[in-house]
Amino acid sequence: MNRILLGLAAVAIAGFGATLPATSAAAADSGPDTCRQGYVWRGAKPSDLVCVTPGNRDQTALDNSVKHTRWTSGAYGAHTCLTGYVWRDAFDGDDVCVHPRVRSQAAADNAASPGRKVAAKLWISKYTIKPKSGTATSTDDIPKLKINGSHYNYGQVRLFVRYSATNRVAYSVTLGASAHAGFAGGSFGRKTGLFDCSGPGKPANAYAQAHDLVSGRWSARVPIRIGCAVL
Repeated sequence: MNRILLGLAAVAIAGFGATLPATSAAAADSGPDTCRQGYVWRGAKPSDLVCVTPGNRDQTALDNSVKHTRWTSGAYGAHTCLTGYVWRDAFDGDDVCVHPRVRSQAAADNAASPGRKVAAKLWISKYTIKPKSGTATSTDDIPKLKINGSHYNYGQVRLFVRYSATNRVAYSVTLGASAHAGFAGGSFGRKTGLFDCSGPGKPANAYAQAHDLVSGRWSARVPIRIGCAVL
């Protein structure tokens, strides 16, 4: 199939050659344990970074404050719970005595916490465009790059593709991360129009990255190759 020369094929795509725009975050990035909006660290102990609702954090603080009043000497030693209470078990060795429903909630929060954090996961997939009928010259069958993400806040996420050597922006867009079945937190998938230029002996020359504008957290850089001549 004949193809026109498309060297640096993404020139027409928004943002080529632009400098990195300034962005401002609504909250501080607390690293991989940053909770999504609406959740906070539980704080059952100083290192307890399980993400829970503010109400569950308040319950945790209350139970911690009265723990001495719910202990008695008994079958399990000096920290045996009074009748009607059980150990919370929010973490190994957690012997704070709570109502059984609170222990059940702690277990549920432990299980749900990974999906409540801004893990800012990012990955690349490929797509092609269905050729138009009667078109003699087409690049529609050449794979293009799609940027996908999950574990973001519900709200705005800024995507960038930058050349590794110069950090120059080849593509950028702001989109909304929202709920999608099978993906935790805010997720998205954006077709970039950038040709996939990878292949044997063709190392990555650029990378994709996402910025969660609600928390200020950045994803890891995902290596890609763009800007090739397509004949």
